[in-house]
Amino acid sequence: MTDESGEDFRLAYAPGVTPAKWAGVWAERLPDVPLTLVTAPTPEALALLRGGGADAAFVRLPIDREGLSAIPLYVETTVVVVPKDHAVAAADEVALADLAGEEIFHPLDDAIEWATRPGQPAFTRPATTAEAVEMVAAGTGLLLVPQSLARLHHRKDLTYRPVTDAPQSQVALAWPTDATTDLVEDFIGIVRGRTVNSSRGRAPAAPASPQEKQARRQPPKPAAQNRAGRRAAPASRKKKGPRPR
Repeated sequence: MTDESGEDFRLAYAPGVTPAKWAGVWAERLPDVPLTLVTAPTPEALALLRGGGADAAFVRLPIDREGLSAIPLYVETTVVVVPKDHAVAAADEVALADLAGEEIFHPLDDAIEWATRPGQPAFTRPATTAEAVEMVAAGTGLLLVPQSLARLHHRKDLTYRPVTDAPQSQVALAWPTDATTDLVEDFIGIVRGRTVNSSRGRAPAAPASPQEKQARRQPPKPAAQNRAGRRAAPASRKKKGPRPR
């Protein structure tokens, strides 16, 4: 796996996820460690993590977490992709019930986990979301995807609308649990928005000197006392004279 001896940090990410902002912070903080980006659908990204082909990956949940650690990041809006002249395009948003009579493509790489598939089954199951989008453009059915994928496969002859009650896809950062290297910790910190000087940063505060440690261990000296056990009067306090009889 990656270390700090000159190798790069390999980051896989599911289609639709945009790691640019995190990659930019990485370049600023660790300019000597190149960041290699690899686009891979979630199943392939998980295989890369387990096979040593990637140090971390942005994936879509749910996943098999055996041997992996994961931090859920954000939830994506689910949209329906339709031709621009479709009746759905006239609405601002739709519900699954509005699509009950429509043929819906369910690609093999579907990023949404369905308890019950919406609409009517289309005549085929495309291998990829990209192929399903082409079929929507041909007017043979509709497609429900995370909004980021609708943007990724945008076409001038298609549009999309939010589906208010559809299941949603959640994006997470995953990495091999037994390979949580310093560089992985660095990237986790970047994704979580930690500053360079945060408590989990890579530049810890300088250790205290032996003299400082000794001073911290010594208790404060008690105030001076007189023979009677009373505290000595401050030097600035004037003694009172004898009372007149």
